[in-house]
Amino acid sequence: MDARSEVPVPAGDVQLTADLLVPAEPVGVVLFAHGSGSSRRSPRNVAVAQVLHRSSLGTVLVDLLTPDEEAVDARTAQLRFDIGRLAGRLSAIVDWLETGAPMGVVPIGLFGASTGAAAALVAAAERPDAVGAVVSRGGRPDLAGPALGRVRAPTLLLVGGLDDQVLTLNEQAREALPEQAELTVVPGAGHLFEEPGALEQVAHAAATWFTDYLG
Repeated sequence: MDARSEVPVPAGDVQLTADLLVPAEPVGVVLFAHGSGSSRRSPRNVAVAQVLHRSSLGTVLVDLLTPDEEAVDARTAQLRFDIGRLAGRLSAIVDWLETGAPMGVVPIGLFGASTGAAAALVAAAERPDAVGAVVSRGGRPDLAGPALGRVRAPTLLLVGGLDDQVLTLNEQAREALPEQAELTVVPGAGHLFEEPGALEQVAHAAATWFTDYLG
């Protein structure tokens, strides 16, 4: 029986809220890190999570800022770029997932969008034995800085063909990442993959990547 629930998640010195979707027999779990100005209820991430679920992957969609921090960020737009804070909380949630508390002890993957992709890559570098795969959607891997060279998890960078600046940043990041990293360009897609069929390509590419390296 599949289970969907909203649960409190320990993340260092704060407690965050996450939406869990647990398949009957999960082969892995994917922790989502959304990008600037978004939330765990982002229709794009929810759509990707549903496709992953059909591949027997559990999903954890979490807001990495507390409600008070979200209020500050809404005014200043600064905390969304605090990659160290976001990555630290992702690492703490990875530690929680490793305990098997929400869905048993299964391989862990990270899915990051926009600035969340940088946080996911830093967390993967900090937890090399725990994170088995990373997927970035329209991400800013350049914001991960020197951590890129320490990522061991197989990493898939997905970028829209019309997202010129982000594509250039991802091409540069690909050179800094380990051998098991691929850059896939979705033709005709912009930064948000709003074009017909674009998000579906992202979701299916992510599902294939995670099942290959986690399943």
